[in-house]
Amino acid sequence: MTQADELTLKVERMAYGADAIAHADNGKTVFVQGGLAGDVVRAQVVSEGDSFLRARALEVLEASPNRVTATCPYVDVCGGCPWAHLSRDAQLAAKRSNVVDALTRIGHVDHDKAEALVAPCEAPGDGWGYRNKVELAHGIRAGRSVIGMHGVDGGVVRVDRCLLLDSKHAKLVKAVSGALSYLSGSKDLGIERVGIRASRKTRDVEVALWTAPGPFPRAQVAKVLGDATKASSVVRVLLKGQQKARRVTGVERLSGKGFWEERVGDELMALSAPSFFQVNTAGAQRLVELVCQALQITQDDEAMDLYCGAGTFTLPLARVAAFVSAVESYGPAVRDLRRNLERARLDNVDAVGGDAGREFPDTDADVIVVDPPRAGLAKEVVHKLGKQPARAIAYVSCDPATLARDLARFVEAGHFVPTSITPVDLFPQTFHVETVTILKRRQ
Repeated sequence: MTQADELTLKVERMAYGADAIAHADNGKTVFVQGGLAGDVVRAQVVSEGDSFLRARALEVLEASPNRVTATCPYVDVCGGCPWAHLSRDAQLAAKRSNVVDALTRIGHVDHDKAEALVAPCEAPGDGWGYRNKVELAHGIRAGRSVIGMHGVDGGVVRVDRCLLLDSKHAKLVKAVSGALSYLSGSKDLGIERVGIRASRKTRDVEVALWTAPGPFPRAQVAKVLGDATKASSVVRVLLKGQQKARRVTGVERLSGKGFWEERVGDELMALSAPSFFQVNTAGAQRLVELVCQALQITQDDEAMDLYCGAGTFTLPLARVAAFVSAVESYGPAVRDLRRNLERARLDNVDAVGGDAGREFPDTDADVIVVDPPRAGLAKEVVHKLGKQPARAIAYVSCDPATLARDLARFVEAGHFVPTSITPVDLFPQTFHVETVTILKRRQ
């Protein structure tokens, strides 16, 4: 089979990715761009591997019953919402299915057991207008700077709004891109990307410009962006290093507070631009509720919070537990964590900066929370967690594949076993899914 060959395909299910899955007549798996589970499509082969094909849907011959008209007019050119033509109920079902599939394929869990472990996918908040953050790309077109969304084809797409942002803030994208296009007309600002954070609860708006160090028209940029967005904070994040290993060397406050505030439940959190925070505030609150409800923390408990970030779980843990050992490796997040603890007047937390494996707390925890990045837990961390006397571990994951791998390691070690997995849809219109897994000590 060669590129440009055409196939008629019955799409079977959604992959954990932007594509859907079908099978060619010769049995090869086909990853179909633009197809949805239940569609019959005419597709063109784009590439071929030893055991799979990649194809692009040219025409929908029979539409899936779950195919809907997307709310956003840019979904077919902007890469931010690859599942926007799939109904919300079908998205939730597909996300749960992808978690079950990862457990069986990667974690080697019996299918029936995986089905029993994984709860229905929860859907906190709305399918649109749920994000508190978007990132804009920077490109050059006809010699001029272009600021917009990341396109499906890898380019930059200019849009007049992003419907993933809260409706009150949807037009911030146009305001920011217009202001920066104006500023870039006379000079190269060295912008690599732009972050916009906007809170429905605190009404804070922050614009963060990610640039290389060097001369920069700070006052002019602050004024133009401030006039265009009424931002409560405008900052410049300085980057150094090779393109694939860029690191933050500092943050300059151009105007306003120099940080962004968001409220999660009863906690008011301050976050610097480089610090990670869940893009879905309602979803973040649901994660906290699931973790705290499952762990049943008491005032006599000693808690551990690994990969704790700026304190999303640390703060509510510290409100109840006697003591919390919190570990975070990313410098800006550690500083935010300490500031948030001070502002909350919580003095029962040991906030440690460093790698979770090397700085693993020398303590006997009763309850543990781990919220690692997409790469999951290091093997040595699973080993050390297995030696803890804790009655339960809450594992918050953003990647079903690494979650499945790590759960297999826990089971192999023999000390903790998963008792429930709850998928939570923090990222509607995309294939991404968050999960809260509860592991309990083997009896």
